[in-house]
Amino acid sequence: MAHSHAHPHESSIHEHESSAAKRSVAQMTDPVCGMQVDSDSALRHAYQGQPYYFCSINCLAKFQASPDTYIRPTTKTPAPEPTTGVIYTCPMHPQIRAPAPGACPICGMALEPLTPVIAEGRNVELESMTRRFWVGLVLSIPLLFMTMGRMILPFDIDAVLNGLFSGAPHWMKASWSQCVQGLLATPVVLWCGWPFLARGWKSFVTWQLNMFSLIGLGVAAAYVFSVFALFFPDALPQAFRHGRELPLYFEAAAVIVTLVLLGQVLELRARSRTSSAIRDLLKLAPQTAVRVQQDGSEETVPLESVAVGDTLRVKPGSKIPVDGVVIDGRSSVDESMITGESIPAEKFAGSKVTGATVNQTGTFLMRAEKIGSDTLLARIVQMVAEAGRSRAPIQKLADQVSGWFVLAVIGMAVVAFLVWTFAGPAPALANALVVAISVLIIACPCALGLATPVSIIVGVGRGAREGVLIKDAEALELMEKVDTVVVDKTGTLTEGKPRVQTVVAASGQPESLVLGYAASLEGASEHPLAQAIINRAKESATTMSRVDSFESVPGKGVKGKIEGHAVSLGNARLMDDMAVDCSSVAVDTDRLREAGQTVMYLATDGILAGYIGVADPVKGTTPDAVRQLRASGIEIVMLTGDNPVTAYAVAKALMLDGVKAGVLPEDKYKHVQELQQKGHVVAMAGDGVNDAPALAQANVGIAMGTGTDVAMNSARVVLVKGDLRGIARARALSVATMRNIRQNLFFAFAYNAVGIPVAAGVLYPWLGIVLSPIIASAAMALSSVSVIGNALRLRTART
Repeated sequence: MAHSHAHPHESSIHEHESSAAKRSVAQMTDPVCGMQVDSDSALRHAYQGQPYYFCSINCLAKFQASPDTYIRPTTKTPAPEPTTGVIYTCPMHPQIRAPAPGACPICGMALEPLTPVIAEGRNVELESMTRRFWVGLVLSIPLLFMTMGRMILPFDIDAVLNGLFSGAPHWMKASWSQCVQGLLATPVVLWCGWPFLARGWKSFVTWQLNMFSLIGLGVAAAYVFSVFALFFPDALPQAFRHGRELPLYFEAAAVIVTLVLLGQVLELRARSRTSSAIRDLLKLAPQTAVRVQQDGSEETVPLESVAVGDTLRVKPGSKIPVDGVVIDGRSSVDESMITGESIPAEKFAGSKVTGATVNQTGTFLMRAEKIGSDTLLARIVQMVAEAGRSRAPIQKLADQVSGWFVLAVIGMAVVAFLVWTFAGPAPALANALVVAISVLIIACPCALGLATPVSIIVGVGRGAREGVLIKDAEALELMEKVDTVVVDKTGTLTEGKPRVQTVVAASGQPESLVLGYAASLEGASEHPLAQAIINRAKESATTMSRVDSFESVPGKGVKGKIEGHAVSLGNARLMDDMAVDCSSVAVDTDRLREAGQTVMYLATDGILAGYIGVADPVKGTTPDAVRQLRASGIEIVMLTGDNPVTAYAVAKALMLDGVKAGVLPEDKYKHVQELQQKGHVVAMAGDGVNDAPALAQANVGIAMGTGTDVAMNSARVVLVKGDLRGIARARALSVATMRNIRQNLFFAFAYNAVGIPVAAGVLYPWLGIVLSPIIASAAMALSSVSVIGNALRLRTART
């Protein structure tokens, strides 16, 4: 007959108090099902000095079995108010914060939402740039035909226009064709290109030179010069003329603006794709929840209305709305979103459940414990977003280079202008202006500026999909250089929960008796080893018996009477005290200890009945993770506070490079420092509060997602699945991302190294080639798109 030991602070009350009838009857809430119960109900139970009331025997029994599972907070934490305002930031300069869309005051790039949402609403910047692009395209095409089409058209455009309008206007010395060019180019430059001109002007005012400094300067120079030539041709020096033709560059200014707009549209669309991993995560969360009222009725409410302590019903096939704990019912839950495991996890009263995971077969009631930004999914989204905004050291170097690069380009444009003015062919000044504008446009540093942040954002998003949360860009860069991984044992290499590994019966006794007696004695204990024995008994449906005359022997074990037998369970010292001979199993028990198991002997009536070996098992994925890390040339050292015997057993089984046992948190911290002082780049992997100092000290701290919040907050990388293979994935992702960044930087610098000399006219003496500003602007746009396209390859690249 099963028997359970009551907690010292628990007592059941099954009789009315004599004064109850004299008091008014109040309505109390059943903590198990949420029903209202009269305060004079006989079904009461006191726990930690607080009485609880129940509607039925079943609810009372469930509470007595696991009271902590059903205790509700005395007050509900209200759901946070929905945030109506969106904060915008710059992908290149994450320190920028703005309440509305706009341009970055440092680099001029379009700002984007700090944290993507499922429905971002209208992308005002993209809509504006798209509209300006189409207007610019419609006006630029006829402008190109008017200036360049005379070589392919069978008629003279000037003659046609002059015939239609009876000659040129008397107050101008330009033709109608040239006037129409000015009319077509003006809205393109002044309206379509206004954002670039404004950003360029602001960059000079604040002396934050950027790509728009060069674009604005080049477009403004071409347009202003053309307007001046159109209205005041006689004021132009003869050096600007080539025969009687006016040196107009309306088509260059207009087409440059249109091509830059095309590049901006493509860039804005590509940048929105880099946040798709975050939006995919956001879409995992359900939008509603089924809340159970105190009277037992149910209502469907928006997810934002759920408060801590609410009782929620989760039906088959639906997503779990928030993080919490099951209080009634059983089911299997698909947690592959968090754990990566395809096999559903069984859930019953007391089991933790995570928001956005999918309930499979059964229905259950759960209590909401974490809502809104506190849920695991929300924290994942926030960490991914913040990591995407952080800046790697290589990015900071690129930013510094970009700042000096703009000044150098302006200087090169001035030098090219002077050389062509004094040494170039006629019309010298006109050609010099074209060359200077081409240098300014083709050298636009947008590709250089995008080289790093776009790759970082894509790499972090890729990691999130694979269960590796990278909290800052520097960690992503440093993972590539890690040569030593320091790991904790419990909860990192092992599961962190002791399990019964061995049950051996002696003296002809059945194993079920050894396990049953041991579980019965440990029934009232909350010690992890006791819980491991109890759990094994429950899993094997072993009968637990009533225990009388229970006695705890500190540091040795427990004793009691079961079914009339004197039973004791404990270590070798307890057996020696009771004169129980254990020599017949000494060889076997020593072997278990060498394997890292803790051995407990069971004796009945002074005779050895058997022994039980308990150990914290190594995670099934750990050996594969160790092999992957060693294959990449990384040394693995284990630091643990556990005893040396167990620690060395685990280290030997996994073939680790080093082990230190019995260390305190400060010892782990100091050991990481020592490794760093020897020149090692150290990654530390742990899951507990005691690992936090070492996680913070390491070059890259890696926390198990199954561990404590303190560890996760101290680390720079979080393995959501608690699987050490994630370290190998993080390192492979770091290698791929850094390779991608170096490719982008090479493209950007190589492009400028080739493009700037060509635009400056170095090929003219040999090939007679002068690069048109239009071709320069097309090349500039193509360079930015190529960098973004290369970065997006990380989404599907093999790592």
